[in-house]
Amino acid sequence: MALIVHKYGGTSMGSTERIRNVAKRVAKWQRAGHQMVVVPSAMSGETNRLLALAKELAPAAASSATERELDQLAATGEQASSALLAIALQAEGLAAVSYCGWQVPIRTNSAYTKARIEAIDQARIQADLAAGKVVVITGFQGVDADGHITTLGRGGSDTSAVAVAAAIGAHECLIYTDVDGVYTTDPRVVPEARRLARVSFEEMLEMASMGSKVLQIRSVEFAGKYRMPIRVLSSFTPWDIDLNTEAQSGTLITFEEQQTMEQAVVSGIAFNRDEAKITVLGVPDRPGIAYQILGAVAAANVEVDVIIQNISKEGKTDFSFTVHRNDYPKTLELLRSQVVPALGAAEVLGDARICKVSIVGIGMRSHVGVASRMFRSLSEEGINIQMISTSEIKTSVVIDEKYMELAVRALHREFDLDQPTDSLASN
Repeated sequence: MALIVHKYGGTSMGSTERIRNVAKRVAKWQRAGHQMVVVPSAMSGETNRLLALAKELAPAAASSATERELDQLAATGEQASSALLAIALQAEGLAAVSYCGWQVPIRTNSAYTKARIEAIDQARIQADLAAGKVVVITGFQGVDADGHITTLGRGGSDTSAVAVAAAIGAHECLIYTDVDGVYTTDPRVVPEARRLARVSFEEMLEMASMGSKVLQIRSVEFAGKYRMPIRVLSSFTPWDIDLNTEAQSGTLITFEEQQTMEQAVVSGIAFNRDEAKITVLGVPDRPGIAYQILGAVAAANVEVDVIIQNISKEGKTDFSFTVHRNDYPKTLELLRSQVVPALGAAEVLGDARICKVSIVGIGMRSHVGVASRMFRSLSEEGINIQMISTSEIKTSVVIDEKYMELAVRALHREFDLDQPTDSLASN
């Protein structure tokens, strides 16, 4: 049979009863003949609890030394859930063993709290699989070259699971969550949203980067790079559901060439509330200015999203970009205290009450006028567009946060996403 990786989120591991159900589900797959590797997250709320304790002790601490200790602390959540799952699997009569990231090892760089995976040693995993064991590996964490525990950032367990699946040559990586797949948009905003039976890596990557919370973006990047099929499905279905039915449920994230029918023009609407806009006014319009601004921001480990530079007038220009809202105060302070004085810019303005809304679809490659339909639909709702960003298969706009849900609903209607399509809609 196949080599399968299961990943379970925090809500799936939220209690001993849920852990027992996860163990029963994994046991079902193994007894059907599959080799099983499982990557669990910490129990729901545990990471937040641990980090809250650290914040209580050191509210303003942000040094690299403190970040190392935060990783030491946060990694214990996954260690506990992995051990508990291995115990539950053993209670089901299976041979099971749990490993921390440093025991595999999963090797990362030394960027504490935001580490990136560099290599995975698969020897121990393969040996245990050959011996008939279920292997449980902590998500979210690894070890750097100096032996220090690192974590991959929030949502990092998805990345761990896909990276492990790629390293061991798994047939498929199943991501069990509290939702039953990827939808055309968030059903809490648009009740008519549909679950997609299949979506391409490119579309999923855009949806994740534009704000879809179903999968962490780095996990999709890994999957696309190593051509590892991912299936997103619910852990809240009965554990004893027919295995063949379960294996075909949820949403399959796969390769574009495997899409058998012509794609819908737009496959989904993504949105992100967690952004803030920063504008540097009166910037001297000369070569290297963009680097001087964004280079300093990057050096502070802040990721930039949408970027716009206005037309030059009298040798001056305005430069706008968006960052994650958590990085907004730090970025403003950096620009005001260091970058603006060095550049001779006029001032820095900020707005933390914006959001980004995006339309995504491979079908946009072969259809003209998609962006204009988007802009017309927003105009008809009286929604002003502040910034625009495009790629081959997506168009994003930055708008006032208060109009986000109105915009999402309008665009969902405009592109008929409440209507089934042959290639993407579930039954």
